[in-house]
Amino acid sequence: MPIIVNLDVMMAKRKMSSNELAEKIEITPANLSVLKTGKAKAIRFSTLEKICEVLDCQPGDILEWSNEK
Repeated sequence: MPIIVNLDVMMAKRKMSSNELAEKIEITPANLSVLKTGKAKAIRFSTLEKICEVLDCQPGDILEWSNEK
């Protein structure tokens, strides 16, 4: 998939666990895992907004486009 999810990188920079982030953005740890692994087909802007707020980052810090197949 040409969209790369760098959520785990930002979490490591902020020293935040998956369970802690899931709790703060009010989603299940399983759904957060789907996002982190890049298996999600979509993400709600409201979820992306909460992630950016909690991790104090921009959407571009989390999502990256690559033209490699």
